[in-house]
Amino acid sequence: MSKLEEMKISNHNLSELEKDLALNGEVESTEDIVTEELAIHFGPQHPSAHGVFHAIFHVKGEVVTKIEPDIGYLHRCFEKIAENRTYTQFIPYTDRMDYVASMTNNWAYCMAVEKLAGIEVPERAEYIRVIVGELQRIASHLVFLSTAGSEAGALTPFVYFFDEREGILTLYEKICGARLTYNYIRIGGVRADAPEGWLDDTLAFVTRLKKRMYDYDRLVLGNYIFKKRFIGVAPFSAEQALDWGLTGPPLRSTGVSYDVRRSDPYSVYPRLEFDVVVKYKGDNYDRACIRSDEIKQSIRIIEQAIEQIPEGPVKADGIAKVFKPAAGEGYGHVESPKGDLGFYVVSDGTTKPYRVKIQGPSFGNLQALPAMSEGTYIGDVVLTLGTLDPVFGEVDR
Repeated sequence: MSKLEEMKISNHNLSELEKDLALNGEVESTEDIVTEELAIHFGPQHPSAHGVFHAIFHVKGEVVTKIEPDIGYLHRCFEKIAENRTYTQFIPYTDRMDYVASMTNNWAYCMAVEKLAGIEVPERAEYIRVIVGELQRIASHLVFLSTAGSEAGALTPFVYFFDEREGILTLYEKICGARLTYNYIRIGGVRADAPEGWLDDTLAFVTRLKKRMYDYDRLVLGNYIFKKRFIGVAPFSAEQALDWGLTGPPLRSTGVSYDVRRSDPYSVYPRLEFDVVVKYKGDNYDRACIRSDEIKQSIRIIEQAIEQIPEGPVKADGIAKVFKPAAGEGYGHVESPKGDLGFYVVSDGTTKPYRVKIQGPSFGNLQALPAMSEGTYIGDVVLTLGTLDPVFGEVDR
């Protein structure tokens, strides 16, 4: 074999075994080596599937040529259940959708019913909603950062981030008695006022977290291996993101400054100063960095809300557990940690909704996975899936 042929073989995109076979003369040339396409089943019982997600990866070598997502393993008919419950009875079911961000699910549904029924929420209740909602955003993003690190091989950050999240769950336990599914935000306000000292405890928590976030950024986002695994992988343009219907951090990572808190303001957000975090490369690294930056903005919001919160009632008067809003329709949506979460509720004048339709950000964001990942290495698909941060209780609602 000539030196030229050896160079061709060495530079060819072959595995080490194939190169050895070719160089030892066991095959005559690289053209004799055929790489067949292989179909690999991923999930639904897999820790990196972020829930019961099944997909078929078609790979050639280690490169993914096609992805066939398969969802529906967790389907629980929430929209139909809502039509067979009273307006108040359905609130606990919203907790079970994005169960990593239950509080914002309560909020979006209650807002839709309030618009439908013309209910005005007391000012103090609005501030409490903002505080618990932003705590929920922080908690959700901490889960994202911990799993993003572990999927790249960094296990230490997982412990730190979950320890911080534990502080938020303790605050939730004090204000509503629950740690995962809360049923706290109610139609017309919140279930109960913050207990004595709770606002001080919350302020102390976010003040401490604000100082620690810069160290956490160095630990994860500044890590050499993390950056090598994430930077430049699965980039998405603003045009692609809009075409695929992305919302939340995946959309803002492409340069689109769409945040429901600013684009369609609700509650007392117009009174609070914060930045809509935007990145521009739209790759896995930007989708990771944007969550850390949003935690810092949530801390700003909570600090202002605690400073501004007035005294007063925390629930509108005259709302019975079972009530009959006039026939009509209402749509409420919030900026959940995953993106634009909306509830469309139609009333026929009875005690139960006539129709309920839910717009979930995890479902919308997940559909872009094949477009993002086809052409990348199979080892990077898991990272890309993680940067979309789906929760399948909401995908399969």
